[in-house]
Amino acid sequence: MTELSVDPEYAAFLAAQQAETEASAEVVLPAVGDIEGRREAFKALLGTGDEPFDETEVTITDHEIPLEGGQSIRGRLFTPVDRRSDAFGVYTHGGGMILGTIEQYTPIIAGYAAAAGVPLFAPDYRLAPEHPHPTPSEDSYAGLVWAWEHLDELGGGDRDRFFVIGDSAGGNLAAGLALMARDRRGPKLAKQILIYPMLDDRTVVTDPAIAAFLTWRFEDNITGWQALLGDGAGALEPVSPYAVPGRAADLAGLPEAFIDVGTLDIFRDEDIDYAKRLLRSGVQVELCVYPGVPHAWELLAPDTELAKVARANRVRAIRAV
Repeated sequence: MTELSVDPEYAAFLAAQQAETEASAEVVLPAVGDIEGRREAFKALLGTGDEPFDETEVTITDHEIPLEGGQSIRGRLFTPVDRRSDAFGVYTHGGGMILGTIEQYTPIIAGYAAAAGVPLFAPDYRLAPEHPHPTPSEDSYAGLVWAWEHLDELGGGDRDRFFVIGDSAGGNLAAGLALMARDRRGPKLAKQILIYPMLDDRTVVTDPAIAAFLTWRFEDNITGWQALLGDGAGALEPVSPYAVPGRAADLAGLPEAFIDVGTLDIFRDEDIDYAKRLLRSGVQVELCVYPGVPHAWELLAPDTELAKVARANRVRAIRAV
């Protein structure tokens, strides 16, 4: 029986990482439900967000997005100094619905804006469990609508080239935004770019074939979905298609999609299934499946060839809007 293999360059990264781990204190992985432990671990990957950012290639401005009830959230605009397109994207960041800040994601989002020459606007949606569903989805939708209505203030753009993009949990939110915009007759979206999106709350059973390579584990996924949906996580009937796009019954009339995922990612099967269902619903899809790499591998091992290929494909998808 053939087994899934690890990309050789990523395997070399893992070997070096393991050697470092053995030379230091043993790493204790957070248990199911340990939100704060995961937030601390996330800082080791992306930093605290307090690090200085060089605005040579991208300028950053913050904007206030009003919400119902007199509240507001922040939206951060990333404008490339060398703008090469009239397209405009709304970016929802990842973090399993429980992790991540705009500050932590600033280098990542700015990198895509600079490389593509396309401005990106990131709503600072509130996180679970402090703010469970529907808050992350509704905050993100408020940001989407605000950007659409204030496009000229944000530097202008072609509304026929207005799109959503997100990674991991942000890919969930981006897919949900496409559904919400369709159902609410909101902004007309040209494309949804979903980077290894977290789409289905039923992905909670460990797959032994990939368990040794996981970066986002099944325990992490259980924690994220339970924080977002509470007792509704994994229920027979999904809480809402906007929270769990992978279980949406109707995918017709959605914008074309770009989806990518690695073969060692727990989201692999749900992402491929979502791409297939979009195609069956008449939605054009580009699907990139990268062999031998897990979730967010390109952040961990950015100099590997597959990481460079993945980033280039995402930039190409943005430029193609």
